Amino acid sequence: MKNNYATALKKILIIDDEEKLRSLLTRIIKLEGFIVTEAGTLKAGTRLLEKESFDIILCDVKLPDGNGVDFVKEIKPKYPSIEIILLTAYGNIADGVQAMKNGAFDYITKGDDNDKIIPLLNRAIEKVQLQNRIQQLEQQVGKQYGFESILGESAAIKEAVAMAKKVALTDTNVLLLGETGTGKEVFAQAIHQGSNRKTKSFVALNCSTFSKDILESELFGHRQGAFTGAVKDQKGLIEEANGGTLFLDEIGEMPLELQAKLLRILETGEFTRLGDTKPARSDFRLIAATNKDLQKESDEHRFRPDLFYRLNVFQIRLPALRDRVKDIETLAKHFVQQYAAKINKPALTTDAGFVQKLEQYKWPGNIRELKNIIERAVILSDGEILTSSLLPFDMLQSSNISSGETMSAFSMASMEKLQILKVLNYTKGNKAETARLLEIGLTTLYRKLEEYNIN
Repeated sequence: MKNNYATALKKILIIDDEEKLRSLLTRIIKLEGFIVTEAGTLKAGTRLLEKESFDIILCDVKLPDGNGVDFVKEIKPKYPSIEIILLTAYGNIADGVQAMKNGAFDYITKGDDNDKIIPLLNRAIEKVQLQNRIQQLEQQVGKQYGFESILGESAAIKEAVAMAKKVALTDTNVLLLGETGTGKEVFAQAIHQGSNRKTKSFVALNCSTFSKDILESELFGHRQGAFTGAVKDQKGLIEEANGGTLFLDEIGEMPLELQAKLLRILETGEFTRLGDTKPARSDFRLIAATNKDLQKESDEHRFRPDLFYRLNVFQIRLPALRDRVKDIETLAKHFVQQYAAKINKPALTTDAGFVQKLEQYKWPGNIRELKNIIERAVILSDGEILTSSLLPFDMLQSSNISSGETMSAFSMASMEKLQILKVLNYTKGNKAETARLLEIGLTTLYRKLEEYNIN
């Protein structure tokens, strides 16, 4: 049985062998807007649980086929989102304590506590709704940052994802390798979301962003007065990542002195804040990323060999976008939808020429560059279809050359084509305006567009 978290209905299952009391409770509870189902035995109640969704169970302690306290222990692990309230004819402190230990929401006496039933049910349903909301948010986070967020069907990306999914289930350190813009932080987030640390913090830091002193403070934290400007104690990211994941991007840029300190933490789990004398501990999973060849950096004494070997337990190389051309259309369409929604534009589509130009381009900036170009095209678009005229002129020129088309600097045809592309880009694809600026007739422009295969 799966709970339907989207529904606003408040569904209660009453399990009690006393038919009159069961019917009375049903009438009272229905008047408060709850949907009530009845069962006379634990066996009948269990069968209903397998077929229907319920938010709350009201269950008698003494039943012909079992004990309600034991029932809580059996049912709660299977249906953790259901709250169970036990009813007893004779209050028993030991039973009450055990029921709460087993996961019951509350334990009350029949008859004497009838006036408490409705307020108790309302508190229980509030807890259920809060739990359901938390679960929905966790699912949204999983979709946004988990492996579902990594798009593509090419063999290269599927292999990288498969490796990441396997290592996510462990606590092993991971080294992500790849060119700038290939999505290393996206992979790090997905590994975190796929791990048993996902409920704790994911903390990211780019090691190339800060000077040595600031980077040291950001990582390790500091005590008040440790240096000029340290007006109060501050936690470092290593401490913030306790129980979770620390992602260090561009780790190849980390100064050697800090590399030694990071190595000590990985070996002992201990670190010391700047200005402090007492060591502290932090339990985190490290994911590091770089676009450098760390083996070469290590051989040339720019990166500590011992830290390299500590980081290089599990290596994943992310493919460049030019090596996964079949994924470009999927990624482009995803980013088109994303940016159209961001600036409140209606749904947009791409034509074949637009996608063709994207696939012909070499993408030195990888996915990051693709996102930027798509965002620009969405902003420039006036209609519902994105055409190649919305792409940057330099990209169009580059894609023509990369597709094998001869573009001679001395060819009049090549110069004319480039000029038409440049003006089309300037006018955002407005052909009438393009013809006017080129000082040619619109019919002539259309003929040349066909002649030069400009979409």
